[in-house]
Amino acid sequence: MSFTVINGLPAHVLFVHFVIVLVPLSALALVICAAWPAGARRLGLMLPALALVTLASVPLATHAGEWLEAHVEGDPLVREHAELGDGLLPWVAGLVVLAAAVWWIARRSAPAAGGTAGAPWAPPVLLRGAVAVLSLAVAAGAVVDVYRIGDSGAKAAWHDSFSKTATRDGD
Repeated sequence: MSFTVINGLPAHVLFVHFVIVLVPLSALALVICAAWPAGARRLGLMLPALALVTLASVPLATHAGEWLEAHVEGDPLVREHAELGDGLLPWVAGLVVLAAAVWWIARRSAPAAGGTAGAPWAPPVLLRGAVAVLSLAVAAGAVVDVYRIGDSGAKAAWHDSFSKTATRDGD
């Protein structure tokens, strides 16, 4: 199995599904954990781990997409899709950085083990607020970018591939 063709299909059309699912999932988890510290403590290390897996899926899909771009006829819609796809990595890297920050803040402010009351460190309200606002902004940017990339990819793949009127009787 190569990272360009899987079972006779271009790998890009398979790998993009990881990106389509993982980016919004990571973004949602980040926003929830940034706004709800107890949720961040409950998820623990899973939040930055999810963001890292998401980050790894982006270059996998773009590499396979670049291979596919080189193996289809030149099309302005395909070029536009590829250019949009190249812009996703910084958004997802931002998700990773913020997920690590939310995890670190939640971990540092967790009650001490052994049942003693109180937290060893209370993050300033301004810090928590800034991280929550940044998380919301980066999460929204990443999800919107995935939507724009997916929309342009669908247009590139399907723009001349179907008839707007039925060509045969349907069941």
